[in-house]
Amino acid sequence: MSGVKCTNNFKIRLICLFLGAMTATGCVSCGRQTYDMPYDPDAAVSGFNVISRQNSKAAHTFAENLCVVTDNVLNEETVDMTQAEAAVLFDLSSCQVLYAKNAHEKLHPASLTKVMTALVALKYGSIDQVMTASNVVNITETGATLCGLKPGDTMTLNQALYVLLLHSANDAAMMIAENVGGSVEHFVELMNQEALELGATNTHFMNPHGLTQEEHYTTAYDLYLIFNEALKYEKFNEVIQTSSYEATYSDSSGAVKNIRVQTSNLFLRGNYKAPDNITVIGGKTGTTNAARSCLMLLSRDAGGSPYISVILKAETRDTAYEKMIDLLGEIQN
Repeated sequence: MSGVKCTNNFKIRLICLFLGAMTATGCVSCGRQTYDMPYDPDAAVSGFNVISRQNSKAAHTFAENLCVVTDNVLNEETVDMTQAEAAVLFDLSSCQVLYAKNAHEKLHPASLTKVMTALVALKYGSIDQVMTASNVVNITETGATLCGLKPGDTMTLNQALYVLLLHSANDAAMMIAENVGGSVEHFVELMNQEALELGATNTHFMNPHGLTQEEHYTTAYDLYLIFNEALKYEKFNEVIQTSSYEATYSDSSGAVKNIRVQTSNLFLRGNYKAPDNITVIGGKTGTTNAARSCLMLLSRDAGGSPYISVILKAETRDTAYEKMIDLLGEIQN
């Protein structure tokens, strides 16, 4: 199996620009969460090569080492990805590309968009910031996942991030965007600015939730870049490995409201099991009619080495998980 080595920041910038050109032509409480495994911030930093928020301020925009892929890297004997449009598997320790299919194809990301929403919120917002919902939370699209926010409801950014990433609530995404960005439109501008700074040159966002819009797209490789950056935030790591979360917040009159959400990640819920000696840490799911079923994960092997894997436009939800198991099996091959 061929591997693709890491490169330095300057080379990464050149490669990303080249790839882009080639393919473009008040009552609030903290809440309670339940983890599938004990959360250890120190272990997260050392085990997943994640740096703290303070250290990231001094770091360059690009990570010192990144995986780079220009062609398909396939193993058709062990991974049949015919029922998914794109897929990638990256070894973050060695920066090797273990698998890549259509890594730079522009596709609808559905709720995988919310990883960028969380990243921008953590970069520009304050975790204890109390946010107030406005009419932007009134999403009427059929089938859109909501947590039931009403105009005038208040909750902290910390609470909203759990609801955003676990329950994939589109109304929470809109509230975060408006409160952190000043307006939803400006927040989306920040999302696109962040994408460009990360080298995600085949990405363009139109909204903070991922509901289908024609010019809202990204690629499996760009999602790797975005996810890899989000993992630099301790809070993001904490949230994505949480199995369930409950909290209280307030409505417009100050009355207490309760919310309880469960992760949409079926690996963390026990519906699916990773290959032996592979542990799924967390990730993000996404589904729309246009995007079909999408799945992005952070996993680790028995030695603690981390991996990012992405599957886009799988035919069904079950297909996404079944093919993800096959993909994770490449870690041991």
